[in-house]
Amino acid sequence: MIQIILLFLLAGGVSLALYGVIVTFQTFPSFGRVHAAYGGVFIILSVLWGWGIDKKTPDLFDWIGALICLNGVGVMLFAPRH
Repeated sequence: MIQIILLFLLAGGVSLALYGVIVTFQTFPSFGRVHAAYGGVFIILSVLWGWGIDKKTPDLFDWIGALICLNGVGVMLFAPRH
């Protein structure tokens, strides 16, 4: 049991470190837009986590909300700028 806990702690630490490092390699001119993309990914992953791990089936409004967020991320990242 303690080995599983240590494995989760290690995986969590590595993923947290990667979160901090990967964002420094962004190619978009605006750091805020990159964080918007991260936010969209986290929203989708949280819905999927709840569904797959916690066994809480998302309803229609969960999926609609997630799609609205992803559309917003797309607008922020890819809208033409002047």
